[in-house]
Amino acid sequence: MELTSVRIDIPEGCNIILGQTHFIKTAEDLYEIIVTAVPQAKFGMAFTEASGPCLIRTEGNDDQLIHVSIKNLQEIGAGHVFCILLKDAFPINVLNQIKNCAEVCTIFCASANPVEVVVAETSQGKGILGVIDGFSPKGVEGAEDKAHRKEFLRKIGYKL
Repeated sequence: MELTSVRIDIPEGCNIILGQTHFIKTAEDLYEIIVTAVPQAKFGMAFTEASGPCLIRTEGNDDQLIHVSIKNLQEIGAGHVFCILLKDAFPINVLNQIKNCAEVCTIFCASANPVEVVVAETSQGKGILGVIDGFSPKGVEGAEDKAHRKEFLRKIGYKL
């Protein structure tokens, strides 16, 4: 078995949701989830089949984000993986609905941070072992940090 790390391309101002799924209808179901939850969202989504023609299936309403999602999945090379790139929306707006999608098995990450995917390759193919999301901790939150966090959440409208 060979292990590699693949750095994911996340365009400026976007978030990624990377997960594992198991059925061809995933592409359409995830599209419907996103446009229903956040109609103004711009997004691109790609899904890799793991049997039959083993195609990368795509949906979305932003051609650039669809293209980058395809590129990310080509770099990873694993089957039954989906990559959603969101703009003008956040994962928190759609994540529970995506987790409740009947075909979705796992969410590896939902992030705007730099992401590296740890990929294992065997003679059969490739699979995702996990992700490295962002950076290692640099310390523990102090009183000033806590106040800043609370102020930020209110500034962006997630808390009263």
